[in-house]
Amino acid sequence: MGGPRRIEKPWGHEEIWAETEAYVGKILVVRKGERLSLQYHRRKEETLYLQSGRVLCTMGDQEHALTERILMPGDVVHLPPGRRHRFQALEDSRLFEVSTPFLDDVVRLEDDYQRDSED
Repeated sequence: MGGPRRIEKPWGHEEIWAETEAYVGKILVVRKGERLSLQYHRRKEETLYLQSGRVLCTMGDQEHALTERILMPGDVVHLPPGRRHRFQALEDSRLFEVSTPFLDDVVRLEDDYQRDSED
């Protein structure tokens, strides 16, 4: 097996370092001032660990208003299917993500880069 598979994104890039039928492990490298889309997943469940940087995490369930919290290195966020979420890098940041393998399961509600779902 080679090194991580790198996927360029408008906010930085992803490094997928583990991918099986049961789980995926990746690193989200987000540049300061950039943010991911406000999104949710129908089936995908994920847990993220902030390894470095500072990130503004916005999240909430469909029936509740969105809340914001600043993540510091060592903080962990669990996102079950259906939970709306967005990450904005306040500093260059590295988030480690472990998830179920449904990588194309993205429903974008807002996106700074005008991408549709599954882009």
